Amino acid sequence: MALLVIASCQLMVVLDITIVNIALPHIQSDLDFSTTSLSWVVNAYTLTFGGLLLLGGRAGDILGRRRVFIFGVLLFVFASLLGGFAQNSGQLLGARALQGVGGAIASPTSLALISTTFREGPERNRAFGVFAAVSAGGGAIGLLAGGMLVEWLNWRWVLFVNVPIGLLIVLATPKWIRESERHPGRFDITGALTSTAGMVLLVYGFIRAAQDGWRDPLTLGSFAAAVVLLVAFVLVERRSRQPITPLHMFADRNRAGTYGIMLCLAAAIFGMFFFLTLFVQNVLDFSPLAAGLAFLPVSAVIAVGAGLASRFLPVYGPKPFMVTGAILAAIGLGWLTLTDVHSTYAGSVLGPMLVFSLGMGMEFVSLTLMALSNVPTPETGAASGLLNATQQVGGSLGLSILVTMYGTASTNEAEKQIPDFLRQATPVERLRFERTGQLPKPWSDEILTAGVSAAFIMAAVFTAVAALIALVVIQVRPSDLERLKGGTTPGPL
Repeated sequence: MALLVIASCQLMVVLDITIVNIALPHIQSDLDFSTTSLSWVVNAYTLTFGGLLLLGGRAGDILGRRRVFIFGVLLFVFASLLGGFAQNSGQLLGARALQGVGGAIASPTSLALISTTFREGPERNRAFGVFAAVSAGGGAIGLLAGGMLVEWLNWRWVLFVNVPIGLLIVLATPKWIRESERHPGRFDITGALTSTAGMVLLVYGFIRAAQDGWRDPLTLGSFAAAVVLLVAFVLVERRSRQPITPLHMFADRNRAGTYGIMLCLAAAIFGMFFFLTLFVQNVLDFSPLAAGLAFLPVSAVIAVGAGLASRFLPVYGPKPFMVTGAILAAIGLGWLTLTDVHSTYAGSVLGPMLVFSLGMGMEFVSLTLMALSNVPTPETGAASGLLNATQQVGGSLGLSILVTMYGTASTNEAEKQIPDFLRQATPVERLRFERTGQLPKPWSDEILTAGVSAAFIMAAVFTAVAALIALVVIQVRPSDLERLKGGTTPGPL
């Protein structure tokens, strides 16, 4: 029951990253977003989530993980309610950012609770397997749930649905989860603010570059300010007695490699969900419910990959699954670059999506175990927060880079399609184009598909880099295998 409560919270938090994806076309038309600015509906959540995860993990260590867990879930519920009632883009983005704060408090605490609730060995391996499967598969479940809610109700319910789920988690937590030991410490507020602000400006720079070009003064200013803030963050962490990011964790090559792999893979999976959602609804003309069902096989295959990894990890160690998983993800994304306006779901989308999902299922179990291996108990909150932070920051930063690739490629394609449209358009269609700047089908499909294919090329590069890191950096020691088997090898845990 404790695992059910913890996994339910993680599902709600992860699900919210993608549940809005199905609703994006409806949010775009209802609240007047452009295609590139639409990515902020995702990034406003993931940036505050990723930027404050480390602070959330430290809060659990200092104040008690169960107490902090409950507060984070309640804040998440409140922000979801505000977002559901949003009347303009600013209100929605503000609510999404506040949701990220709640998720940042609850998520690392839930992962740390697994480390303190389950014994090391097969029991904890199974618990991590469930947690990793929920973390990886929650994205696809969110797309299905979002499709049903948008189809049967409206897009606001993708936010309202969190309210009853969150309240049930809050009621169940005191009964099934015991409070953890509190560890004295201080909060590194300066580190949290500089890291979050730096990442927001970095992502804003990439997204603005997609809209206004790389020479735009505000684009260049955003990048410059981001560099200054991120350098300040590193300096603050090096001098702090109790940093929000314990830099010594990167001294372990396996843990540093794990964070690097997570950074790359998160960029790929965020991009896959974001762009495929737009493709199947706008080009393949799927309804929201059909689009959600189209992603359902992703959850099943991720669960298969996670199950295989958790079963054979004690025998082979995590490295083979890290390398193989990243290669499979790269193959799937490379296959998706072949999509065009004549593609079909069964012929061009389903196959590569399943290959990608199998690789991701293998990856998330291996990465979770490796990131928390050999970490002292007082730092499990910080270690789990850092893993989640690299996932969310990697997703946000990667998505912004992919949006930049999409914007450049779609702009170039539009320059080719506009003359053809003007030769064939009726006077009414020309007038509508002059007023809105938007091309109708089939020209708009050509533009979107060109941008999506370019984004998938870069996503495949990200996964290839992850495979290279796993191959070159990760080293599995005999003591690591002994701990995975539940042996008695001495260690901090």
